[in-house]
Amino acid sequence: MDQALAAIYNQTEAGGFGGGGGAGNGPSSPRISKWLGDVRSLFDKELVTVIQGDAMTRCGLKQLIFEPELLEHLEPDVNLASTILLLKDQIPKRSKESVRLFIRKIVEEINKLLEQDIRRAVTAAVNRRKHSPIPSAAALDYKATISRNLKNYNRELHTIVPEHFYFFDRTSTTAANKWTVILDIDQSGSMGESVIYSSIISCILASMSSLTTRIVAFDTNIVDLTEKSDDPVDLLFGFQLGGGTDIDKSVAYCQQFIEHPSKTLFFLISDLEEGGNRAALLRRLEEMKASGVTVVCLLALAQSGKPYYDAAMAQKVAGLEIPCFACNPQMLPELLGRALRGQDLQEFRKEFEKRKT
Repeated sequence: MDQALAAIYNQTEAGGFGGGGGAGNGPSSPRISKWLGDVRSLFDKELVTVIQGDAMTRCGLKQLIFEPELLEHLEPDVNLASTILLLKDQIPKRSKESVRLFIRKIVEEINKLLEQDIRRAVTAAVNRRKHSPIPSAAALDYKATISRNLKNYNRELHTIVPEHFYFFDRTSTTAANKWTVILDIDQSGSMGESVIYSSIISCILASMSSLTTRIVAFDTNIVDLTEKSDDPVDLLFGFQLGGGTDIDKSVAYCQQFIEHPSKTLFFLISDLEEGGNRAALLRRLEEMKASGVTVVCLLALAQSGKPYYDAAMAQKVAGLEIPCFACNPQMLPELLGRALRGQDLQEFRKEFEKRKT
């Protein structure tokens, strides 16, 4: 409590949002996001309103968030967007439309960055073995078409002229062989950037008929946001960033949607700062994995790849042979593709660690 209050009321000493000991003099957006979440978990709602109001006045947050003219000219920034989402209940009516437009700019940029790669990875991974005589550009099996037509390379045209095209069979996607992807997303204060990326990725996956996608948000309560997956901006505004964390309860909620464990991919996107029963959470994750579910823990989905997370808890989860990644979003399409093909994700994690070094 003392640290949270010192950040705004005692800035001449050790307080402030700069983080202490780090480079630069300006406020740190991740620190602000985490601080806002901490305040919500530490103080009553009435005090939170007062403290956040003082923070916006003393630290300049109000200037950024409450002025629509300024928002219109700001470059899209994920850290600022996560701060805005933390304070979305404080935004006045005159600024709400500008805020949504600002968030949508960021959504569109990230969507351009990730959508094609995610769709390509999923399409390449599902229903790989069966081919169909029905032509469809979206279902074209590039690998088979190219490899089986190499003999038809035209030297004059410098290209392959295929005699026959091969298409994946999408008609056999039934409830029994259709993959279910569950995204269980921590909405505590330090997860702002991860929530933004997770929401956009969730909407991309939910739009693909070859998958069944479930989107769950949690702190100490659970909110099922699957029905908001048509629009990532609406989905983002469904999150309530800040507060405590009960991961075990959210994982228990998600278990009800596992009908075919061997065809279920479960993403726990969290800093693993468990405020509930840690032993129960580990048992539940172990049981889920033992049943045949592909379980992956994403400690962050952020460009920096440097999240706040409980290192001791991450080690315990990894000890269950559940891979834990602190990664940037561009890695997710490859991770998705490997998981849906049933490849060893622990090996992929080792490869990923080598790439980072």
